[in-house]
Amino acid sequence: MAAPDRLTKRNAIRRENERLILAAAEKVFAEAGFGGATMQLIADMAGLPKANLHYYFATKEELYRKVVQQIFEIWLHAAKSFDKAAGPVEGIGAYIDAKMEISRRHPFGSKVWASEVMHGAPVIQDYLETTLRDWTEGRAAVIRRWIAAGKMAPVDPYHLLYMLWATTQHYADFGHQIETLNGGRPLSAQEWARAKESVKSIILRGIGASPSQAEVI
Repeated sequence: MAAPDRLTKRNAIRRENERLILAAAEKVFAEAGFGGATMQLIADMAGLPKANLHYYFATKEELYRKVVQQIFEIWLHAAKSFDKAAGPVEGIGAYIDAKMEISRRHPFGSKVWASEVMHGAPVIQDYLETTLRDWTEGRAAVIRRWIAAGKMAPVDPYHLLYMLWATTQHYADFGHQIETLNGGRPLSAQEWARAKESVKSIILRGIGASPSQAEVI
C-alpha cells in the first residue's frame, strides 16, 4: 500500500475511533456524571481497549471537556442564523429549529452540559466565563439591533436567550418526562415538527414578531 493510502486509512481509523469514544463518553457522562464515569466504562461502551482511550485522551477530564466543547460548538453553529438573519422571525425562528433538532439528535451532550452547570460548573467554569460570555454578549447585541429597528418588542436580550435555551434544551434534558407524557414513546418526526412550530409561534408572538411571517418559517 502506498504511503498516501496508508495515511488516509490511518486518518479514517482515527476519526472513527474518536467518534466512537465521544459518543460513548456523552452517554456515560450523561448517565453517571463526571464522578461516576470511568475510562474503563467509556472504553467498554465504545467497544475499544482502554489503552485506546488514553491514546486519544490522556485523562478523564480532557475527554469530559471535549464532550462539553463538542455540544457547545454544535450549538454555536446553530446560532449562525442570528448573524445572517434580517430580523427575529428569520433568525430566532431558525435558531429554535436548529436547537430543537440538536436536542433530538444529541440528547446526551445536552444532559452533560446541564448537569455540569447545575453542579456549579466545577470543570468548565473557565469556559463559561470566556467562550459562553462572549457568545452571549454578541447575540444580545444582535437582539438589541432588532429592537432598535422596531422589528420586535423591547425585551431583555439575556432573558430571551435564557428562555430559548431552557425551552429548546428541555426536549433533551427532560426527554424521559416528555416520552412518559407522550404515551411512553419518543416523539415521532411529525410530533417533532409540530413541537418546533408551536415553540416558534409562542416565542415569536411573545416578542412581537409578525405572526403572519412566523407561521410560514
